Amino acid sequence: MFERCIGFAWCSTCRIYSGNMVHIPRKRVLVDALVSLPLEQRERLLRSETGLIEFLDLGGGA
Repeated sequence: MFERCIGFAWCSTCRIYSGNMVHIPRKRVLVDALVSLPLEQRERLLRSETGLIEFLDLGGGA
């Protein structure tokens, strides 16, 4: 019925994030904020936690 995923909460004001395990219904489609990026840029962001958070914080994932 459910899949386990890691969920992140981010506060742009204090620049702190936290993560926890969340349960998502299997039928729910999750949005990939990096899907529109060229493969090279996507891979670079996925190798850098700081770069990924900065990208998403600047609205790159919106």
